[in-house]
Amino acid sequence: MLGSGSSGNCTFLATNRAKILVDAGFSHREILRRLASIGETPDSIQAILITHEHSDHVSGLERFAKKYRIPVYVSALTRGALPAKGDLPAVETIAAGKSFQIADLTIEPFTIPHDAVDPVAFRLSSAGIRVALATDLGYLPENVKHYLRGCHCLIVESNHDLEMLRNGPYPWYVKQRVMARTGHLSNGTLAEFLRQDYDGEAQVVVLAHLSEQNNHPQIARMEAASALEMRTASAARLVVSSQREPTELFQF
Repeated sequence: MLGSGSSGNCTFLATNRAKILVDAGFSHREILRRLASIGETPDSIQAILITHEHSDHVSGLERFAKKYRIPVYVSALTRGALPAKGDLPAVETIAAGKSFQIADLTIEPFTIPHDAVDPVAFRLSSAGIRVALATDLGYLPENVKHYLRGCHCLIVESNHDLEMLRNGPYPWYVKQRVMARTGHLSNGTLAEFLRQDYDGEAQVVVLAHLSEQNNHPQIARMEAASALEMRTASAARLVVSSQREPTELFQF
């Protein structure tokens, strides 16, 4: 993950034949810097997948995609809601429930509950390895749990600590939005999933999209770790992503 949080989101994924980004929520310059920090260059990127139109997921999209002529994979409704409606070099229309292929990478978009026009998350598969990336969702309905099963790497939202949010500086209407079923996952809701519905298959679980105002990495880690300890079959390594710098490179 090149970075994840309310100020920007971007994830890099590579297979033997494909290199892609999921979202482009940092500036063009910042995406370049973060790619360079992991030894990658923009001209190697073959596609950018977009989850939804909120600025922390698309703020660098137009300039980055245009400069390097990278195809953008986005749903029709989300495309219509993007700031750069007609300024993308190439657009491939995707839809939840319809898988597609980029080289040796199979991508399955699936619907998530969030206050955007047509938000999706992705399960990505290649050579028997599966990665799921699901952030920006208010709760975990059964269709989401289905796509999180059987994955070697889970990237899931752990946005806020409920008490920190309730007692924090946000206006009440913003707090209501975050807590809504189309808002963001709390540490507690994710922990409940890890205790009750997680299948224990992942080698790595990454906590993503942490709020800088209403969460703390240690609080998120402790709550998720406590939940994972109850799953004796799980040997998952727990990693907390950062807004400010990339995670390590995970290899499977």
